[in-house]
Amino acid sequence: MKETVLITGGTGLVGKTLSKLLISKGCQVSVLTRNNKKSTEHISYYKWNIEKQEMDERAVLEADAIVHLVGENVASGRWNSKRKASILSSRVKATELIYKVLAKHKNKVKSFVSASATGYYGTVTSENILKEEDGVGSDFLASICSQWENSIDRFSSLGVRVVKMRTGVVLGRKKSALQKMLPPFTLGLGAAIGNGKQYMPWIHIDDLCKMYLLALKNVKMKGAYNAAVGDNLTNKELSKAISFQLKKPFFMPNIPAFLLHLIFGEMAIILTNGTRVSSEKIKATGFVFEYSKIEDALENLLD
Repeated sequence: MKETVLITGGTGLVGKTLSKLLISKGCQVSVLTRNNKKSTEHISYYKWNIEKQEMDERAVLEADAIVHLVGENVASGRWNSKRKASILSSRVKATELIYKVLAKHKNKVKSFVSASATGYYGTVTSENILKEEDGVGSDFLASICSQWENSIDRFSSLGVRVVKMRTGVVLGRKKSALQKMLPPFTLGLGAAIGNGKQYMPWIHIDDLCKMYLLALKNVKMKGAYNAAVGDNLTNKELSKAISFQLKKPFFMPNIPAFLLHLIFGEMAIILTNGTRVSSEKIKATGFVFEYSKIEDALENLLD
């Protein structure tokens, strides 16, 4: 009998790519969505409403494992108080809704693998290489990640194995951070941001999905894992690599940090700051990055 994996946020970049990978491995996929979507041979769609705390409970009760990806994009607008509340509730309330269903009904869910972010450590530029056992940061994104992870950890009390992927910048082919960066580079106007020295923990979309697959299969995996290549890539190095891959010049002066703060407000911190993270814990599971060099990743994604 096929294993059924339920994906929240399954219509997004990671969710769609992961669904294809799971189906290729013989899994049945279920997706929770706000929209009416017709189920297919391999993907069953179920409706939910996070704000109203309503869902088709069959999605959870029929699942063998859950991959939790839902969460409002933190970089899609300025952070006013309303938006900050929305970013938090889209993560915590979604998690609480699933928890309530699992706690209320007999079910067969054995694993709960959730997204988190390297923002857990704080959005700062530091020479420290942060590992999973390091403490939570003190800024807005760190607070979001901490509350998010706390809501995820509750599933352990139900006897469910919990894995949290602290994900860096995901580079993909469509609708990823990479595509948002490209327009000025395609015109030969690409430039580093701020001083260009901020680190950018990153991961290729294919490696990230393979990491989720490993987390579903490997029952020894528990707790947090940094889902990012530990190569200490800086914003300037990434900018140069994109220009080189597109065969475009790289001569423009850096984009001043103060200008970004004027445009984006507090949210600009995710562009002007970034820290180093270790990938040793995930490598210790036997995971091997297919794309461990930014040049190889960009060649694959931009060719």
